[in-house]
Amino acid sequence: MIDRRTLFGATAAVGSFVGALFGSKSASASAAPMEMFKGDVEPRGTNQRLERLPKLDLESYDNFLTGLRIWSGSASSKTSRSRFNKAITDAGLDPRKDLPLEKIFPLVENDTYIGTAARLRTSGQQLMWSALQKHFHENADAYLDEMEATDTIGPGKLELNPDMEIPSYTKYEIHIQPGGYVGDAFAGHIYHYGTNNFYRAENYQDEIHRNISSQMPTPKDGKVLRILDMGCGSGQLTAALKERFPDAEVWGIDIGGPMVRYSHMRCIDLGIGANFRQALAEDTKFDDGYFDIVTSYIMHHEVPAHKSKEIIDEAFRVLRPGGVYFPLDFETGAGRGRGKNAYSRFSSWRDHRWNEEVWRLEYGSVDFNGEMRKTGFEVVDEGPPGWRSRYNVLGTKPV
Repeated sequence: MIDRRTLFGATAAVGSFVGALFGSKSASASAAPMEMFKGDVEPRGTNQRLERLPKLDLESYDNFLTGLRIWSGSASSKTSRSRFNKAITDAGLDPRKDLPLEKIFPLVENDTYIGTAARLRTSGQQLMWSALQKHFHENADAYLDEMEATDTIGPGKLELNPDMEIPSYTKYEIHIQPGGYVGDAFAGHIYHYGTNNFYRAENYQDEIHRNISSQMPTPKDGKVLRILDMGCGSGQLTAALKERFPDAEVWGIDIGGPMVRYSHMRCIDLGIGANFRQALAEDTKFDDGYFDIVTSYIMHHEVPAHKSKEIIDEAFRVLRPGGVYFPLDFETGAGRGRGKNAYSRFSSWRDHRWNEEVWRLEYGSVDFNGEMRKTGFEVVDEGPPGWRSRYNVLGTKPV
């Protein structure tokens, strides 16, 4: 029998890690009363939906790093952008234009303030990931017991697929998260608390995901029986969709077994009956025409462009005629929306280079609307009124 504590080395192979961790736990759970959940780890209770971090010093450290993120994204970023634009202007160029990177780099690469601002963001992120991973690994048995206590109970189902092949493109450490989405048993825990830092303390109660859910477009005939959330991460949007559509069958899928495992556990803790499956967005294993709504949130820029196109095809396949496809992500294609200037070009490259957003640049070159039309969607180039997405686009499958 494998000692579970041997599975947490930073260099552990993903394939053997996933197989050893999940064993034969590819079971669909049936509904069970909440009192069956005996392993719940909440030493410091909850703040409404959010379980507080188990130690005050860890929560304080996280608060400090969140404050650093807020400052680096506001005052520091504002000054960095001002110096960037001045350097471009002094060179006789227009910073409002989408300049090529080869013209930008020589003008800003030696600016100490621009470099320091970027370094602050990256270092703060690294410190955050490291602190979270260290805590969950040091308390691995308790957190594994907590997940195992919910693997086969409900509400909702969990389907893990330990024998599936994990594609190489899914093994990158997106956002420089150690282990990425598939290589750490506690990827879901780490991602959830880490992205709270990303959202600058504005999503502790899943406010952003609940806002998306509240404005989710629905089919014209009003029928919403089944919903699919592709690349569900820690399941916050999946949970919010189940809350808005309590009578619907709601599924969240993600290639990360640890991600859907955490999502399922958290939904049980919240009493939300969403379902989760470890699966690829381009190969969901659902039947043709099964869903009324298919959605995703900031997933497409984290996969290669050709996979993004395959995912659009898969969304079309699993949607029923008249169904709605609503993939939210960064804007793409020439001339779309806001932010097409020299600084946004530089920022996208910086995200690609230092934040392990491997496919951010190639995703930006995809004509997403065009690809949806090629697949057969009727594209509506506006999102719901009031939604502040950077990529307001939705498609419907013709009846």
